Amino acid sequence: MATLDIFRQDAFSMISMTEAVEKAPYKPGFLGSIPDLIVPKPVRTESVAIEEREGVLSVIQTSERGAPLAQRGTERRKVRDFRTVRIAKGDRLTASELQNIRAFGSESEFMQVQDEVMRRLGGPTGLRAEVELTHEHMRLGMVQGKMLDADGSVIYDWFQEFGIPEPAEIDFDLDNASPEPGVVRKKCTQVVRAVMRGLGGVVAPGFQIIALCGDAFWDDLTAHSEVRETYLNQQEAADLRQGNAFGVLNYGGITFINYRGTDDNSKVAVGADKCRFFPSVPGVFEMAMAPAETFDFVNTPGQSVYSMIVWDKDRNAWVDIEVYSYPLFICKRPAALQRAKRT
Repeated sequence: MATLDIFRQDAFSMISMTEAVEKAPYKPGFLGSIPDLIVPKPVRTESVAIEEREGVLSVIQTSERGAPLAQRGTERRKVRDFRTVRIAKGDRLTASELQNIRAFGSESEFMQVQDEVMRRLGGPTGLRAEVELTHEHMRLGMVQGKMLDADGSVIYDWFQEFGIPEPAEIDFDLDNASPEPGVVRKKCTQVVRAVMRGLGGVVAPGFQIIALCGDAFWDDLTAHSEVRETYLNQQEAADLRQGNAFGVLNYGGITFINYRGTDDNSKVAVGADKCRFFPSVPGVFEMAMAPAETFDFVNTPGQSVYSMIVWDKDRNAWVDIEVYSYPLFICKRPAALQRAKRT
């Protein structure tokens, strides 16, 4: 029979558990899988200072030789602190659940219990998977210019924080039975111009605009006569006979993606009739990570996820498996974000 003394071994210390959970397999979200989209920024404090600088380029008026020079104005700067948030959840493993867990002649007691702990920690529905789902929910909010809590409430609205009005929705009018020629491409061009103007000078090689589409928006976009005509008489024409659920379409300078969220299509999802546009370029999105709230990690650079074991010191009847994360998902260029609706 397993004994709870094993949880006092070094393998179950907070540092060891944190290292283990970093290696645990999990199903990543789409936004977390885009290379270089979100810059990780480990910090040693609970708050993050963000400096806003209003740099303005101006056209220089011509002047006579020898005349006094017009002086460049100094940028106005503003520094504000934003607190990271805490994501935390636990799972209690009781002594009765471990009763007779080790079959005769099988693995050691230690390894069997460790497997059970890691299943609850890093399994497909384990604590780490829930933290990663929460991170993806926050990433999805971030590319919309907000940091959202699990209930949909707004933690930070980066448009308001930087004093930038949120752009109005662009109506793609995809259900129009008699669309004017080239209307979808014109809408795409409108989006591309708005995104690039919102970025200012933050453009890098490989720059692209990604659009996350809800199901209805995606279905009408890919079925639109204008889009379908671009496939005709091309090698890609065979694609018109294939299914395209959760597919990718490059059109009008934009990479459209039918975003797949949670299976309930509500917990983590793009609205069915909506589309969200954002630039995939370094320097726009950051994930600040604060250190855990224990002496083990005081004043150390923050990590994405922490894990620990807490045992019942009074009755030795249970242990709590706990995970923590202290992120702040930041959009530094909310003016570059655009949104659209199907109709």
